[in-house]
Amino acid sequence: MQAVILAAGRGTRMGELTQTTPKSLLKVADRSLIEYGLDALPDAVDEIIIVVGYLGGLIHDRFGPDYFGKRILYVEMEQLHGTAAALWQAKDLLKDKFLVLPGDDIYGREDAARIVEASTWALGVAKVDELEEGGKILMEKDMRIKDIVEGKHDSSPGYIYCSLACLDTRIFSHPMVPKSHGASEFGLPQTVLAASRSLHVPLEAVEISSWIQITSPEDLKNAEKLLAPRP
Repeated sequence: MQAVILAAGRGTRMGELTQTTPKSLLKVADRSLIEYGLDALPDAVDEIIIVVGYLGGLIHDRFGPDYFGKRILYVEMEQLHGTAAALWQAKDLLKDKFLVLPGDDIYGREDAARIVEASTWALGVAKVDELEEGGKILMEKDMRIKDIVEGKHDSSPGYIYCSLACLDTRIFSHPMVPKSHGASEFGLPQTVLAASRSLHVPLEAVEISSWIQITSPEDLKNAEKLLAPRP
């Protein structure tokens, strides 16, 4: 099985931390963010495609052609046009079912294993007590996804897309979908939802129990506290 790690972004909200280092190589508890993603990959994954962009050579130099026996291939994204566009950079290398995850968030290995066990396409979702913004997931009672609503929300409890997906190559037969009306970026969840409807592929929500989203230097500090070894 293959996995695609999206690590092309500049990480502008990280400020000076990413002036000379790609965001995915920033460290938490002595490990880079992308290493947490690599270590979370299920045993079934034997080939990894890393989509690089900003300072991508540093990622290539750090990991080379393999990671603990898993082959690594690299594809370069010159212009950033969203997460769907990043995945599309890898389409010629993908063969069947694959896992997609960002190179700068932290997941539990058990969650990654559960999402690849889904019998159909699946998106990882996390339940939050106060959902203010992001990709709000609307579901049927059987955990089938019926809609994804971007933007600001009413701070009530809900489920949010957590950037983890299990798909197959049928996704590339559908055009990419803008993240919002008139946007120049193409969103992966929006594209997956539209493709699942058009191709009649069920789209399942898999609830994730462990997800640390890294969007700011403060998130790095909080993650350090959560992941630091206990005395």
